Amino acid sequence: MTVHPPRVSVARARRLAATLYGYAFLSELVLLYPLYALLFSDTGLSLWQISSLFVIWSAASILLEVPSGALADAFSRRLLLILAPLVTAAGFALWVLVPSYPAFAVGFVLWGAGGALASGALEALVFTELDRLGAAGRYARVIGRAKTVGTLGVLASILLAGPAFALGGYPAVGAASVLACLLAAAVATRLPEHRDTGPVDAAIEPADATRSVAGPATGPAHGGPERSGRDDGTGADDGEFGWWASLRAGLAEVHADRTVRAAVLLVAVVAAVWGALDEYTPLLARDTGVGAATVPLLLLLTWLGVAVGGLLAPAGERLTVRGYAGLLALSAVALAAGALLARPVGFALVAVAFCGFQLATVLADARLQARITGGSRATVTSLAGMATDLTVIAVYGGYVLLATGAGNGVAFAVAAVPYLIVALLLATRAHRPLRAGRSAPS
Repeated sequence: MTVHPPRVSVARARRLAATLYGYAFLSELVLLYPLYALLFSDTGLSLWQISSLFVIWSAASILLEVPSGALADAFSRRLLLILAPLVTAAGFALWVLVPSYPAFAVGFVLWGAGGALASGALEALVFTELDRLGAAGRYARVIGRAKTVGTLGVLASILLAGPAFALGGYPAVGAASVLACLLAAAVATRLPEHRDTGPVDAAIEPADATRSVAGPATGPAHGGPERSGRDDGTGADDGEFGWWASLRAGLAEVHADRTVRAAVLLVAVVAAVWGALDEYTPLLARDTGVGAATVPLLLLLTWLGVAVGGLLAPAGERLTVRGYAGLLALSAVALAAGALLARPVGFALVAVAFCGFQLATVLADARLQARITGGSRATVTSLAGMATDLTVIAVYGGYVLLATGAGNGVAFAVAAVPYLIVALLLATRAHRPLRAGRSAPS
């Protein structure tokens, strides 16, 4: 870890955070978000065809997730973050220039590829740069705020999509989405990158029952034996892994260290269930009896809950393992109660639940980053992303079966059960109070 004067470190950490926030906002400022299903329908696609496009999207993300993470570790994480929105922009352009099922399918493959390129690389770059500045303890709050800024980008896209469509139809909405992606790529060029590549057999500490839920880092942030590479503008250095070696190193670390493996699984479960449920919130809102015009207002309430959850990350870092378990349990109860009420007021509880789940997701990600010790950080993070995507697909399947037979409210309530199980497992294994993780510089 390079040592910098405190004022320099703080200034650079703030500059990194500001650049990250700009990238997060522009990456989510996609005016096609609220309208692409209508574009497919207006083009003449059937419901079956539209559903098959979502499967193609998910499959592309899953297949490319881990290979792209290894690519980021082997070459340049910043380069992948630049390429990600460019690839996505190509897909959006294809949709509006030649609207057809084949074009939509290729566009979703490109969108899935763009998401895979950024996933893993973003978290690894941010943690590594903060660690280099002696500010790894700021990771949870920085990522939490970035997620909130991304949520604001989604909200802005919802508000702007209508006026843009009124002005120029789908071509105008598509052009605005492409422009946002291009701007995101431009912002990504301002991200710093100083590569730290660790040995495959880096020493791995055993689980420490005195850690906080986010846990102090056990890798380079605490003086772990990682090699510092030179910054040549591409993020490459002479001692870094090749792509295959990076992939093997990441898989080896997850296999060898049970604390990393547990952190990967925690990310997958916590992020996937509520992430999948978000796709069905419009159906849940309609079941409350409100008109179609009111549904977006109820959805806006849940998005505000998500935004607040990201902002609560600094407070969440002080939670013990039992406190984290309590957060999951309370959020699960709020989700089930709000869904079963079948009234508009129930969405206030759903918003509270989504707030808690967003906070829990940020803390689970911070916990994973704190436990990775080797140089294949992006690869390990991408493994967590792939596990999340696979769990999301499983939740989709289970939800369809439950909702078809018992309704959306019951399906949401049952989906809260995995959180209660995880909370119980965490609470029973936390035998004594846990000390907080390393404090961040102010």
